[in-house]
Amino acid sequence: MAKLSKRIRAIREKVPAGKVYAVKDAFALLKDLPLAKFRESVDISVNLGVDSRKSDQAIRGSLVL
Repeated sequence: MAKLSKRIRAIREKVPAGKVYAVKDAFALLKDLPLAKFRESVDISVNLGVDSRKSDQAIRGSLVL
């Protein structure tokens, strides 16, 4: 395994492994502890449980927070 930098080790120490976060808390943590030295982006996939064969259940869109 590759050696981790001081910055990455510090981030890993601040985040407990296996803890489940609420969405709001997870985004706050992502903003406070960036892994890269540039502005990162986050992609989210949500399973809505709709039938794509039915035209009245088609959902399309995007959101910028």
